Amino acid sequence: MKKVLLGLFLTISIIGCKQSKTTPQEPVSLYDTELFKTVQMSGVFEDSKTFVDLVPKKDIATLEAEYLKSKDSQGFRLDSFVLKNFEDRSLKGLQFELDTTKNMYRHISNMWDVLKRNPDSVISNSSRIALPYNYIVPGGRFQEIYYWDSYFTLEGLLVDGEEEVAQGMVDNFAFLIDSLGFVPNGTRNYYNTRSQPPYFALMVKAIARGNDALLVEYLPQMTKEYEYWMEGAQTIDSLQPIKREVNLASGNTLNRYWDSGNTPRPESYKEDYMLAQNLGSDSLKQQLYKNLRSAAASGWDFSSRWFGEEGGLASTETISILPIDLNCLLYFMEQTIAEANGIKGNEEAQQQFLALAETRKAIIDDYFWNENTGFYHDYNFMDQQMTSKLTLAGVTPLFFELASPDQAEKVKDVIMSTFLKDGGLVTTLEHSGQQWDAPNGWAPLQWLAVNGLLNYGYVDEAKEIMTRWLALNEKVYANTGKMMEKYNVEDLSLLSGGGEYPTQDGFGWTNGVALGFQKILEDLERPN
Repeated sequence: MKKVLLGLFLTISIIGCKQSKTTPQEPVSLYDTELFKTVQMSGVFEDSKTFVDLVPKKDIATLEAEYLKSKDSQGFRLDSFVLKNFEDRSLKGLQFELDTTKNMYRHISNMWDVLKRNPDSVISNSSRIALPYNYIVPGGRFQEIYYWDSYFTLEGLLVDGEEEVAQGMVDNFAFLIDSLGFVPNGTRNYYNTRSQPPYFALMVKAIARGNDALLVEYLPQMTKEYEYWMEGAQTIDSLQPIKREVNLASGNTLNRYWDSGNTPRPESYKEDYMLAQNLGSDSLKQQLYKNLRSAAASGWDFSSRWFGEEGGLASTETISILPIDLNCLLYFMEQTIAEANGIKGNEEAQQQFLALAETRKAIIDDYFWNENTGFYHDYNFMDQQMTSKLTLAGVTPLFFELASPDQAEKVKDVIMSTFLKDGGLVTTLEHSGQQWDAPNGWAPLQWLAVNGLLNYGYVDEAKEIMTRWLALNEKVYANTGKMMEKYNVEDLSLLSGGGEYPTQDGFGWTNGVALGFQKILEDLERPN
């Protein structure tokens, strides 16, 4: 029955898309119009994302024609034109009463209903990608589903007994893979040029605990997503990168984050456009736009992790970097596809993917492990060397149990001596002003580090990180009544900052990790 409903929903979605194309003269999208560029550059909205999330009341061709006809008229006001012709159809705004007398964990449990969205209806001209099942949004300005956020949110849902919506989250991602061929960054059409860290296999494993049949059920989607990430691998002799994969001189293949676009991001149009203005040629501007978009595909938008030698956001060179965390995720995907094929009885496919995973494991050790620092680094394949930066992405091999015991001990030492601050783990050691740098800490990275340490028996160290992080969560909650997207882990008297937008509240993955940590701590205290 689920497949029948999914097929019907997909058909309706396609029909809705066709109906929006009224004439051959209609622009491809709102993002190609003069109206769009003028609104985004004018500052009608403080946040560039606001405009692209509004729903036009007429088709785009008609609105563009009306704008061009009236824009030079006496008394024309751009803000009035936008407010007249666009509407907010989201469920924006977290409608809950601040009550700091409630336990923080009780507050989180109550927040699921606030952050939950029902299946979407297909709305003509809307940027929203309609989903057929219930889902959880992060909160704040993020009123659509986001890919990698959802894994950490899902772990909290499972702790709280919210299995139905957790299942719905996974089914929505399966729907996206079936209909689009991949999971976009978020469920807006302006994200259709990129994905995000591929956590679908982890989400499937999470809901399949104790039910291996679910691995087989989602095997087609896991395999299809893998093909998306590996598109072009070893298909030609050239060492030129092909989309998300990079053929190495060694004859092996690793992966990078990559976005197919080379224009300013619609949701951050003005920010990207202004950043590129000091670059001389159009080709240099397009290269910067692609690198900024690809950094957004990483989820770490933005961070000194992606900066070139000259430093600063304009030096971003994401597409030249092979990320340690992405390649660990693809190793896990290969392992999980192998396991699912084994359960299904397809031994040939099982052995094929096991071999791919083992090969990637060896390459990860060769390209990303730095014996001198005792830590995992990213690799710049254009420079043919590891990057010098220490970032918390280097804990990912412990989460996926790719490190040897000796490597894990060295990573543990760096985590505890270098990254651990009063409020938890800092993301990088650089104070660049970008949100994925110091002094900020983020829930998903705390989760990866803690569980990575636990995989190697470092219980005391894991408990110390969890205790500090939860204490900071509780302190900010007591002061504000809110769960935040990110936290300042260095100065506990300050809220986090940096980046393109203010700190958001809600907040999906922070809630999920807090509940997950609470459960881990309770389990560790429980007698064997």
